[in-house]
Amino acid sequence: MAMIHTLLLGNNDDAPHHPLRVVQERIIDILGASFQVTALEGTSHLKLEILQPYRLIVSYLDIWRKTPAAEETAGLLQFVARGGGLLAIHNGISMQGSPELSQLIGARFTGHPAYTTLPFTITESHHPLTRGMEPFVMDEEPYRFELDPFAPLELLLTYAHEGKEWPAAWVRPYGLGRVVYLMPGHHPPSFQSEAYEKWIRSAAGWAAGARSS
Repeated sequence: MAMIHTLLLGNNDDAPHHPLRVVQERIIDILGASFQVTALEGTSHLKLEILQPYRLIVSYLDIWRKTPAAEETAGLLQFVARGGGLLAIHNGISMQGSPELSQLIGARFTGHPAYTTLPFTITESHHPLTRGMEPFVMDEEPYRFELDPFAPLELLLTYAHEGKEWPAAWVRPYGLGRVVYLMPGHHPPSFQSEAYEKWIRSAAGWAAGARSS
């Protein structure tokens, strides 16, 4: 398989909750040798001329108090529409300050109860991303979402909490590209789960087009 040029985006000193530096090397290690990863800070790198060399963008951005600029929003939308992949992990959904990027990801984060132990269940076993995956249990923030009714998505994973099943991972097409969202990823222990490591690798490969539809 050809090397997958990947841009990992986050932020550090201005991150209110989830600085990239504490998980950056672990995410790169999980992705493995097939992914050539460049890690950068901030949304200024979302301009199309910067994104063009990459096949995959991994968002660990923590920008709840900031809205990407119009040029940055347009850059990411065009990148995915032309065939690029986007994998948003946990707080990576914080790009939702831009309505267009919220719809690109397929949902809006609405809040979360206290950090706790969560059981995760696969809801779609026939998707190529879930091939070889198994249910798992891990400690995590139980993020809640409002799914976008105008952004068709395929739910792959849910978690059980307070007597209900809640969305935890989904995929959606966008133009010629692919989008994946994975809910877990609060802090370094989140990336020590062997089961979740497999989800990250599979999600990245599928979003980049390395795993067939």
